[in-house]
Amino acid sequence: MLTNTRTVSVVQIGSDPFDSDAAIAKFGEWLAKAKAQGSELAVFPEAFIGGYPKGVDFGVRVGSRDDAGRELFRLYADNAVTLDDARFEKIRDAVAANGVACVTGVIEKRGGTLYCSTFSFEKDGSLLGVHRKLMPTAMERLIWGMGDGNDLPIMDSKAGRLVSAICWENYMPLMRSHYYAHNPDFYCVSTVDDRPVWAPSMQMIALESRSFVLSACQYMTRGDISLEADQYDAIQGNASETVLISGGSCIISPMGEILAGPIFGEETLLSATIDLNDRTRGQFDMDNAGHYTRPDVFDFAVRKPTKS
Repeated sequence: MLTNTRTVSVVQIGSDPFDSDAAIAKFGEWLAKAKAQGSELAVFPEAFIGGYPKGVDFGVRVGSRDDAGRELFRLYADNAVTLDDARFEKIRDAVAANGVACVTGVIEKRGGTLYCSTFSFEKDGSLLGVHRKLMPTAMERLIWGMGDGNDLPIMDSKAGRLVSAICWENYMPLMRSHYYAHNPDFYCVSTVDDRPVWAPSMQMIALESRSFVLSACQYMTRGDISLEADQYDAIQGNASETVLISGGSCIISPMGEILAGPIFGEETLLSATIDLNDRTRGQFDMDNAGHYTRPDVFDFAVRKPTKS
């Protein structure tokens, strides 16, 4: 049987939303662990660099904001990354030093607006693309802007063709259809959804896309966050051991089989050696980039606004 193998990884770790420099250092450490396992591609969680401030409300009520919440947002925004700053260069350098292609969640700043983004890199540290979350969920919209049709890159790396989807974007059928139409080898998911139902959702996406799904979720405790309770009062509790995000990362085959994970309750690196030829074997009876699309019945387009 012909094979086209490579090793891929998902990284289940958490970060402090108020210390991006520490997160970037940790990013490099765990990329080195993926490299040591022979990985050619590693996926990191949503908002890993820049942080996911779970459990706080930034002092917002309908029709009002308070001064403490504005200051918390300032501290959070000060840790965001721009595409031309020193933090971005440190991320690139870490990728190049380890020679592992990767997709990582980043809180990105453009002007005065923050975006929940993923940055994808080739093994040499060159930027393959930036995906900005199209629809932040619920209170996430208070702190993050929305991406648009220009923020859905299809990326060809030495590891294979990549697409990136963040958390509940994976429940947007039309976005999935856009990605499926481009026939990705790896459907890369950065998330903080730690519910047990997440893995079955990833299995469904793998079956639909006939791609390998790599889903990375944070594992984060209240002790990972440097601010005291007077500034960061987590609704789950402020004891150091309180779990804010419990993990559930996994790797899924194009036939929906779980190859690694899900694992909860700890930081970990999950790896699997996969055969890319399994994609073609799966497309024998379902190809949503081809014979299963029925273009005579359905029409689909992505609107890409003209950027000023």
